[in-house]
Amino acid sequence: MNDREIEPPTDEPYRGEFDGWLTNLLWPVTGWLMTNLIAAPLVILFFGVLNRTCVYGRSRIPLEKNTLLISNHQSMIDSFPIGYAAFFPQNALRPSLQPWNPAAQENFFKNKLMAWVFQQFKCIPVRPGRRDVKAINRSVRALRDGTMILFPEGTRSRDGTIGSGRPGAGMVIFGTRPKVVPVTIRGMDAVLPIGARVPRIGKRISIYFGEPIDYADLADLPRNRENAQTIVDRVMDRVRFQRRVLDRLEAEPTRSG
Repeated sequence: MNDREIEPPTDEPYRGEFDGWLTNLLWPVTGWLMTNLIAAPLVILFFGVLNRTCVYGRSRIPLEKNTLLISNHQSMIDSFPIGYAAFFPQNALRPSLQPWNPAAQENFFKNKLMAWVFQQFKCIPVRPGRRDVKAINRSVRALRDGTMILFPEGTRSRDGTIGSGRPGAGMVIFGTRPKVVPVTIRGMDAVLPIGARVPRIGKRISIYFGEPIDYADLADLPRNRENAQTIVDRVMDRVRFQRRVLDRLEAEPTRSG
């Protein structure tokens, strides 16, 4: 992957890949309705009532465009608790804060109906194998004009451990120079384990938002896989550190902030 391959082909903001002019025209309205009037109450019910979710460090998140949340990955629905914990309800009045979510094409875009639904939630298809230059280009365009959640591990953890990140997220960072917020999530592997079809209730979930990462010393390096990997490794080191912070916090009386 070289610099020319990750350069966006256009400066136009990414708006999804809808079929038909009417669907494309109505997308800002239908997406807002599904995100705020349908999904939001369900997310609040499921994660705030049927499960117990503790959120730490929400005030550290810049509520502005070109903000990238990078998290470890535990379940197929991690982006819902992270996205709503980070940006709801501000995103209802500022739709640019509703995060984009690159998502596995084989899981979320199996047919036209699923593709339509998950595009309403601002999902960007990523083909199997994850070395998808087109998805990186689309992500750069989307992030420049909005916010995004990325899971650099590329696959869900089977035992809750935090693995290594892949360089694709670093390529996106090189493309837009965003504010990068490290996120650590814990407990979602018990809510929706690999192989489970129905999410479970009565579990405890923790989400920790860290201070934005300083990568100024790397930002002007050549855009290549090695330097992209270096940036991702720095972020994932912070995500692992935050996991240890979570362990200490939750050994004390529970608090959120």
